[in-house]
Amino acid sequence: MNHIIPTKKEWRQTLRRARQNLPRETRQRATRASNLALKSLIKRGKNIAVYIPIGSEMRLDEFVRSARQRGANVYVPYIEPRQLRLWFTPYPTDAIAERPRGSGSLKVPQFSGNRIRAHRLHLMILPIVGVDKRGYRLGQGGGYYDATLSVKRHVLQPRKVAVGFACQQVDDLPHEPHDCRVDEWVCESGRINITTIEQ
Repeated sequence: MNHIIPTKKEWRQTLRRARQNLPRETRQRATRASNLALKSLIKRGKNIAVYIPIGSEMRLDEFVRSARQRGANVYVPYIEPRQLRLWFTPYPTDAIAERPRGSGSLKVPQFSGNRIRAHRLHLMILPIVGVDKRGYRLGQGGGYYDATLSVKRHVLQPRKVAVGFACQQVDDLPHEPHDCRVDEWVCESGRINITTIEQ
């Protein structure tokens, strides 16, 4: 009997549906637990990149508040026109978003400020559509994070932490040579250190 392996597109459809179908109370509890689990990663003076949630992605409001209160520098992705490699700008307070940028239906709010590259970050919180037990992350399909991290693949990189709901984890996702693995996965079940799992 042949075992049909789902494609990335099929996994995105399945996992987006699972995330969108979470009951409101379940989502709220999971968000609180995940934000709490992330707080132990905050260090004063360090540069932390987060994401601006799109659609049903997990919100990071409480984590961002704590990071700023504890003296960390918080950044968000900035997309240069016709470029995949991301810059990062300071997390907005009262700033007005520029015209959203991104490919296809992926439109990311943009904010002004002094831009830095990923190698100047100490921690990068990544949104996911899915993640597997080996740390391979399934994103929205824009390719921005993979392009950004592959530039400095063999030098010091920020710690990469995927964040989402437990229903977004699967045993095995299809991946390609350019796909970057995350170091850690955080959901309502807590922090899971991928680097301790045998490859």
